[in-house]
This record gives sequence, structure tokens and C-alpha cells, in this order.
Amino acid sequence: MLKAQTPRQVGLSCTRERIMQAAIRLYREIGYRKTTIADVARDASMSPANLYRFYPSRRALEEAVVTKLLEEVSAAAASAARTGRSGLERLNNALRAISRMHEDRLANNVRLHELVVAAVQANWPASLSHADRLRGVVRSIIAAGQASGEFQAGSPIALACCLLDAMDAYLNPSRIKATAVRPAFNEMISFCEGALSNAASVNVASFQVTSIGVNLRYKSVCRT
Repeated sequence: MLKAQTPRQVGLSCTRERIMQAAIRLYREIGYRKTTIADVARDASMSPANLYRFYPSRRALEEAVVTKLLEEVSAAAASAARTGRSGLERLNNALRAISRMHEDRLANNVRLHELVVAAVQANWPASLSHADRLRGVVRSIIAAGQASGEFQAGSPIALACCLLDAMDAYLNPSRIKATAVRPAFNEMISFCEGALSNAASVNVASFQVTSIGVNLRYKSVCRT
């Protein structure tokens, strides 16, 4: 049973949230690069010295905002993963939810999108945690599909990594805007689903993860 927060703890949480919301408003309006701690403190109706009691640096505040934004994405993916009658439908729904959220932020809140992109490209802890959560969502769907006989045998985490790597152009916020020629989302997810299907001729005999980072680069070791 969770222990109830004291009035002081509730007050501190509310203040942190007020600061974060002030930062989000400013990041959305003028961008995170132009926003100073003094700007955020003014918008949150407090002094910079008081703000530093809650976020010890500008980077700490930016990290908190990115964590919040990416948690919204992973929560949407987890929610979408609970819909659908089959594992293929659940995978499609989860990955499409991620892609749509990044595309929507790019279209409607481009300055917030730029902050997320910066975090992803620099491998901030918030972005690495987000990548871990997405791997967990996809791994769970694949494991359930294997148990039902829908998906081929193999390590669920290895297959999840393969899938996320293949779909990276649609899920990675730093690549959403890329103009390179590539298949449509539906075409790529259909290809991936065919590879995962138990009827596929693809055999993942051995899979070595060489780098688990936000861009998910992997090396496969195949045996004939």
C-alpha cells in the first residue's frame, strides 16, 4: 500500500510541476535554446534561486521536460498495445501510436520536438529510459504471440530489437522529418510482420546485440 504524501510533499510536487509547465510553455513559444532559468522562474512566479532548489541546473529541467514528453509517448504505445485481437494488430497499433505522436509534435509543437530530438541524439538518460520502455512493450507482445503460436520462435528481446531497428525511421523523432526515399509505414510494418510470423522462412538462429542505444544498432550473426 502506497504511503500517503505529507502536505509538504504535496506542495513540493505541485511546485515542481508548476516549474515544468512554465518551462514547457516557454520551450513551445521560443525554444529551449533561448529559454533561460530566469525566464522560467519569472513565468513560474518565483526567484531563480528558489527554482534551483527543485532543478539544480538548466539541463536538469530540460531532462525533466523530455522525460515527461517521452513518457507520454511510451504510455500511448502501452495503451495501444492492449488493443487488437492478435499480436500483429497489437504491434501495428503500438508502433503506429509512437509514430503518430512524434509526427503530431513535429507538426504542432516543433520547438518541443527539437528538444526531444536533441535529447535522443545526445543519448540523454530520459531518451535511453524511453528506448528501454519501448523494447519492453514490444518484447511483451512478441512473447505473447510466441506463446500462442502466432510468432516464430527465438529470443523475444532479440526479435523486438530487430523490429525496432527496422522501424526506426518511423519511431525515432530525429528521423521523422527525413526526406530520404523509404517505404510507407504500412509497407514497412507489413514486411516486419511477415518476418515475425510463424509461417516465415526467416530463422533467427543467433543474435548479438552490439549496441543498445537510442538508435538501436544491432549486429546479427546468422547460421546457414
